[in-house]
Amino acid sequence: MPSTFLKALSPFVRVMPEVKAPDREVSFREKIVWTAIVLIIFLIMSHLPLYGVDRTVGTDYLWAMRVILASTRGTLMELGIGPIVTAGLVMQLLSGSKIINVDFGDPEDRALFTGGQKVLALFMTGFQAIAYIMGNAYGSLTPTNALLVFLQLFMSGIIVILMDELVQKGWGLGSGVSLFIMTNVAGQVLWNMLDFTQVEGTGPDGYLGVDGTATGLPKGVIAAILSNILRAIGIGTTAGPAVDAGWLFVRDGFTPSIFSLIITFVIFGAVIWMESVRVEIPLQYAKYRGMKARYPIKLLYTSNIPVILAQALYANILFFGQMIWGAFNSENNNPFLNWLGTFHKDEASGRMIADSGLSRYITPPQGIFSLSGEPDWAIHVFVYFALMILLCWGFSKVWVDISGIAPRDVSRQLLNSGYMVPGFRTSEKVMERLLERYIPVVAGLGGFLIGVLAATADVLGALASGTGILLMVSIIKQYYEQIAKAQLSEMGGEGVAGLLGIL
Repeated sequence: MPSTFLKALSPFVRVMPEVKAPDREVSFREKIVWTAIVLIIFLIMSHLPLYGVDRTVGTDYLWAMRVILASTRGTLMELGIGPIVTAGLVMQLLSGSKIINVDFGDPEDRALFTGGQKVLALFMTGFQAIAYIMGNAYGSLTPTNALLVFLQLFMSGIIVILMDELVQKGWGLGSGVSLFIMTNVAGQVLWNMLDFTQVEGTGPDGYLGVDGTATGLPKGVIAAILSNILRAIGIGTTAGPAVDAGWLFVRDGFTPSIFSLIITFVIFGAVIWMESVRVEIPLQYAKYRGMKARYPIKLLYTSNIPVILAQALYANILFFGQMIWGAFNSENNNPFLNWLGTFHKDEASGRMIADSGLSRYITPPQGIFSLSGEPDWAIHVFVYFALMILLCWGFSKVWVDISGIAPRDVSRQLLNSGYMVPGFRTSEKVMERLLERYIPVVAGLGGFLIGVLAATADVLGALASGTGILLMVSIIKQYYEQIAKAQLSEMGGEGVAGLLGIL
């Protein structure tokens, strides 16, 4: 029986706009087309500025999380996927803590849970839009402009929710959230590699460039390497002499370096390797005993979901911490609120920088070299590591139960498909007990390892944030597998399609 909370959301679920699930088999080509359309709309929204605001004024509250939240400041994608992920986080916590009771084996309960999550995402869109406006994220707005900005953000949020639903319900490939994260991170990585429109503002000690100590090299690390090589052979020296390669290895501040590039490729390889590690349970078809298959339980059983949820929790703590500090504790005279975080505003960038409290220690490190100037950098690294690992482990364990991939769900699906485990009695309970030996352990271990990898990548400073790189590589791998399966399914017909999930 649905909980009171879900019953309260049910009237809103009925009036929410929704994308109908396809009542036919959607071809691979059609899925590609719909996925491309959604991606194009997302890119347009990411570059279409909000009407009535000046992006050069105000405060950037989510600067540390924008890459992961697929958010772009001052555009229709200002909120990004934040409301969707936050709603999923809240519903998962409520379900995992048994505050709301949901029978995920009951299609009606599961549909109500999914619909409630979408309604909550819409509420979060409105709430965050109001918080942005009241927090002067765009400076001081007139009542008319404030209303226009709210309507733009709210309608953009509805469009993002519907695009995610369209992709998830089978019209496209994967999920909208994953597609948006992958696109945003990939764009940032390419920008940090190839950006030649901006130049480096500092240089090594003793370097004498055209403008004092500035090297004049492009900020993009690959562009800088190529430009420096040209200077070394006498081309382009009017912008300054070549610098020592050691400078490009570390560079200054947040400027992409060769070290960042190396870390990016190391994370890429680590994620690919972890995605390939799996435990395979032998199966055979009950009607035709000679027909054998394998059910793979991957090390990253819950994929990148734990990292997305952990970063969403961090983003909300930072966002509301800044709001609370600005409204009630701007003088830092409330000891209780000081534990949540104290901040100062960097006038040059409009960013709110956490100085102390929980907000400081959950702010993703921007690379090991940027941490070197912090007096308590070791505590920052330790707390960030510990919380990231703990959250990824916990979210991974909970996600198994609520997403239809728990032992009870998998055993039911396999038996309904006509499969059995050789040497075991054909019983749902027997197969469930067998799967319970593997799935909870693998899910917990995978969550732990992905937390370690994400925290390590953030601390060492991969391009476009370490967590972002991890998510991008993982999502690209998933899309590669989905595209391969879809193509194989169309070539092999229904017989092959039924086996694709367990081969």
